Amino acid sequence: MRYMTTMWLPPDDAEESQMSQPSESTVDAVVIGAGVIGASIGLELARRGWQTLNIDALPAAGFGSTSSSSAVVRFSYSTFAGVAMAWEGMHYWADWQAHLGVDDERGLARFVQPGMVLLKEPGGHHERCVPLYDQVGVPYEDWDADELARQLPTFDRGSYGPPTTADDDAFWADAERQLEGGIWTPDAGYVNDPQLAAHNLQRAAEAHGGRYRFHATVTAIDHTNGQVTGVRLSDGTCVHTRVVVNAAGPHSAAINALAGQADRMSIGTRPMRHEVHHVAAPANTANTANTANDRTTQIADGDTGVYLRPEVGGNLLVGSLDPECDDQEWVEDPDDFNRAVTADGFERQVLRAARRLPDLAVPNKPSGIAALYDVADDWIPIYDRTDLDGFYVAIGTSGNQFKNAGVAGHCMAELIGAVEGGHDHDADPVVVAGTHTGLRLPLGTFCRNRIINRKSSFSVNG
Repeated sequence: MRYMTTMWLPPDDAEESQMSQPSESTVDAVVIGAGVIGASIGLELARRGWQTLNIDALPAAGFGSTSSSSAVVRFSYSTFAGVAMAWEGMHYWADWQAHLGVDDERGLARFVQPGMVLLKEPGGHHERCVPLYDQVGVPYEDWDADELARQLPTFDRGSYGPPTTADDDAFWADAERQLEGGIWTPDAGYVNDPQLAAHNLQRAAEAHGGRYRFHATVTAIDHTNGQVTGVRLSDGTCVHTRVVVNAAGPHSAAINALAGQADRMSIGTRPMRHEVHHVAAPANTANTANTANDRTTQIADGDTGVYLRPEVGGNLLVGSLDPECDDQEWVEDPDDFNRAVTADGFERQVLRAARRLPDLAVPNKPSGIAALYDVADDWIPIYDRTDLDGFYVAIGTSGNQFKNAGVAGHCMAELIGAVEGGHDHDADPVVVAGTHTGLRLPLGTFCRNRIINRKSSFSVNG
């Protein structure tokens, strides 16, 4: 998630949403959602000659959970497909303007690359990631304890895990051992304005004839004899189409229900409330790995249960890695949840960060943002067709798939093209070639009827 002091209101987009409505009642594909994933899917289909319409209940592209993303681009996943997707996806951000092929009157989102350190701990996540980095070809440096001390001289390198809550005496105990080191990936980074990134994708799609409609709520997905025929909106509009893509983020389960698919998948999704907090970074936290760029690297710290991401202006984002000691806050209605950060959540997360950064000042007033993740049962997204012909899903993506927006759009467009062309993806899962790396991306990993992957971290690093 990304800290925002105020919600940006797009006066132009309210008018734009009306101008973007197609006059015709038939399109090739409707994408439900205009977040960064839905916008990318719309772009990739439009590039392939499809007449597309992205529909969103909000007033602008990227206005929902996308706008709250920490937008971290990292590679620390638990499966080959996860690491390969992330490595391929990074290359889209590295040359964002070339990917878009158009300008945006609001400017372009920027990819900042301070790298990321995955701290090593006994039995830690790095033990799964490093072999996959080798397999995929992700560059990294393996820092031992001495190198970690040299690179991060102001960090407390004590090992305090497993994470506990601040009301547990163990939280305040002195470390009995030191961290083993860290795995540094220099190509990791973050996107400085996630909402702008979605708007960039909208403009790129429009250049290929793609359309957008905002302030529009889908109330029904029509189908006949097992085939999608269209969608209906709350204002009575009916859009005829044979392809609908559910990219509705935290509303994904509700959209699946409209299509009669809520109980037709082995893997479900549901919205979870999450907080990310904002503090002033200590003045002396720059590490020697990036002194030439005068940046502080990102940290994934499973030992304390937080991730840290620098922000322009010397600030620091503190997010949760969802350790087992913390309660998970599931939300019944994604339109009705507490959007304010809580004092308890702020104290818990920032105190954990202060364990690692002894010079961190802990404010007495919470700052940050509360928003929703769209979480799949094993925290791995679902990119797939469904049992209803013409109905596709790109769901379970919130919190960990922003980085993959470009490659996810490409993969979904390839999948949709294959299935609509007669390919049986259920019997023979589509494998997509990465356009930047040439990696083979097995979409069967993200299928709706997979067995829950117990190798998943069941968490997110931003």
